[in-house]
Amino acid sequence: MLSWCINSLKPCNVLVADALARTAKYRLAQITAWPFRPFISPNCSGHSLLSRLSTLGGYPNDVLTGSYNTGFSTKRNPAGSNSSNNDNGSNGFVGGACSRVRKTKLVCTIGPATCKKETLFKLADAGMNVARLNMSHGTHESHKAVIDLVKEYNKTGRGCVATMLDTKGPEVRSGDLAEPMQLERRDTLTFTITEGANGKGGRVSVNYDGFIDDVSIGDELLVDGGIMSFVVKGKTDTDVQVEVVDGGVLQGRRHLNIRGKSANLPAITDKDWLDLKFGVEAGVDYYALSFVQDEYVIREVKKWLAEQGSKIKVGKQIGMVPPTTCASGYKS
Repeated sequence: MLSWCINSLKPCNVLVADALARTAKYRLAQITAWPFRPFISPNCSGHSLLSRLSTLGGYPNDVLTGSYNTGFSTKRNPAGSNSSNNDNGSNGFVGGACSRVRKTKLVCTIGPATCKKETLFKLADAGMNVARLNMSHGTHESHKAVIDLVKEYNKTGRGCVATMLDTKGPEVRSGDLAEPMQLERRDTLTFTITEGANGKGGRVSVNYDGFIDDVSIGDELLVDGGIMSFVVKGKTDTDVQVEVVDGGVLQGRRHLNIRGKSANLPAITDKDWLDLKFGVEAGVDYYALSFVQDEYVIREVKKWLAEQGSKIKVGKQIGMVPPTTCASGYKS
């Protein structure tokens, strides 16, 4: 969002853009530490993403400058200079010799609303650096169509977009609901490993049989990283009874996790391996692994890729940070 805002500001608002970046300096540090930082597609040999920075906003030849710690400012290049075509090998890598680069990249998730050629090309022309394929949705066929469109765009010479396959990961999710459930504080609900519970009668299914063993009375159960929360009041061999702490509207197929605990699931599921193999065959540029608990998962995938003769880059998905409770009792 910040990068979109900055790129849309005109030069007369440079001070505003710089202030936005400085106030978000910590967040920018997280973003620029992302392991896919350059986001250059190997399918675009010799073509730098930086060559298109001057078209993203403001006047021609305007480029973003700055450092890892201070965020952005905007610098007008001297007339006749060609520093917007700055391809010195750093490609935005913080600490490189080049300072006239954008430190963030625009990652766009491609779905039903954006997978058509016209729409995807518009996103790329507007500054999309990476097309993200969410393997929690869609099929291999639909994702392959997107990858082919990205490759077609790159061949036009209008820009260079990378493709990133984001695995579903070993996640615990609630089941489908007959309709969304409005839950208020102190309401009660039952999560069950019994199939078919669709919210009627206050019962919601869970896709993980080990859920019962992982949960203890008194645990805090979070929905989508903390958008809603419950406290566990009791459990049986198949059910977990909870009380609402932070209410809201519960939708179907929501991610569930227990604060401070990890589910006893494999780091990479069978579905993930099938998706990773698809990525090699389709020729994606990056993998983003979901819910990675330690470095060994990344190393395992890198070793497997080496055996496949693939040069796909691997990193951990950066997702929502669960809320934390301060000493004062407030949640951040």
